[in-house]
Amino acid sequence: MQIDFRDDTKEVHEDHVNLLEQLLQFAAKQEKLPLSAEMSLSFVDNEQIQSINRNYRQKDTPTDVISFAMQEEGEGEMEIVGVDMPLVLGDIIISVDKAKEQAEEYGHSFERELGFLALHGFLHLLGFDHQTVEQEKEMFGKQEEILHEFGLKRN
Repeated sequence: MQIDFRDDTKEVHEDHVNLLEQLLQFAAKQEKLPLSAEMSLSFVDNEQIQSINRNYRQKDTPTDVISFAMQEEGEGEMEIVGVDMPLVLGDIIISVDKAKEQAEEYGHSFERELGFLALHGFLHLLGFDHQTVEQEKEMFGKQEEILHEFGLKRN
């Protein structure tokens, strides 16, 4: 899977990017995605993610992660068939400020929080959601299973 990383904050170190690359590649393999799949992962600050959250979700507060799935069909959109193109999953945007805050709040490492948020966004790109109790149980169960198997535990 091809992952394009972008860090608008200049606060995400190469080690963090390498960890997230390995985690998302591991998750892609677990979910049996084609090697040609593509996605992007951007790191922003609270101000940037609040603007995105306000514009796209009508929520005027900073959030930790937002995903924009390319495989979801919007109302009135038609499915593209018969075209041999890479599977473009979409975009994940993580607030580095929120990741730091939450790592401290939950008592685990910044790396664990980044991994949690990246994987959470990734699962959204694959169509997982948490709008209902059943969906939440399935999504968070899968998320914890992948994090545990990958070895990124809470500590």
